[in-house]
Amino acid sequence: MTSLIKVSKYVQRHPFHLVDPSPWPFVASLTAFGCAVGLVMYMHAYIGGSSLLLTSFIILLCVMFVWWRDVVRESTYEGHHTGIVQKGLRYGVILFIVSEILFFFAFFWAFFHSSLAPTVEIGSIWPPKGINVLSPWEIPFLNTIILLLSGCTVTWAHHAMVANLRTQALISLLLTIVLASVFTAFQAFEYNMADFRLSDGIYGSTFYLATGFHGFHVFVGTIFLGVCLIRLLTYQLTQQHHFGFEAAAWYWHFVDVVWLFLFVSIYWWGGS
Repeated sequence: MTSLIKVSKYVQRHPFHLVDPSPWPFVASLTAFGCAVGLVMYMHAYIGGSSLLLTSFIILLCVMFVWWRDVVRESTYEGHHTGIVQKGLRYGVILFIVSEILFFFAFFWAFFHSSLAPTVEIGSIWPPKGINVLSPWEIPFLNTIILLLSGCTVTWAHHAMVANLRTQALISLLLTIVLASVFTAFQAFEYNMADFRLSDGIYGSTFYLATGFHGFHVFVGTIFLGVCLIRLLTYQLTQQHHFGFEAAAWYWHFVDVVWLFLFVSIYWWGGS
């Protein structure tokens, strides 16, 4: 009887997940701060700025890998992600996306602040004199179609997963990753062909910051979907438990919507 009572003390009597102590939040905070400092140093041409940015970013990627590896273990192998835990994770992802919306809102604010009332320093016109803007109906429009198609394929993957159509889910998710990679390649080609740079006044600053950070989000989303593809191949995502993919799909739809606003405001309206 005594042994049974001792064993029962270790039985979890609630549906919540009390996470084990982890060093990754602290290390991730340090490396994210290093990325921010390194980026500022690089933009102001300080010595060592690029090295700090690159080193911090690589360490941050490694921390993301081991941290999310632990989360996958807790969900797949330890069974800690109960229904109520998944509900909390959904709220967390929604709040994260809201914070990202406010992040991009700042870039749009800077763009419209400068474009709606151009100052005399830039010639009182928009785009500023001397800036050869990119045509919105070439690579930007093609990238818009590519991202919209990727939104369709990721939705297809979600519906296939819910319907337990494994082959369709694999094909559609792979197509999404391919489309995302093509988008990134075209974006890099566009940057290489542009006649203006980040240092070319307010237009270059707002253009490259807004589209560049969106491109970074596409890069992160591509990695997110790639991890989901690997987990789907290894049968870690099932018809009932696939929140990791749902989070990736929500994030990807957010990236799609932000690009639509970028295309309409910066490429089409701002370049006309």
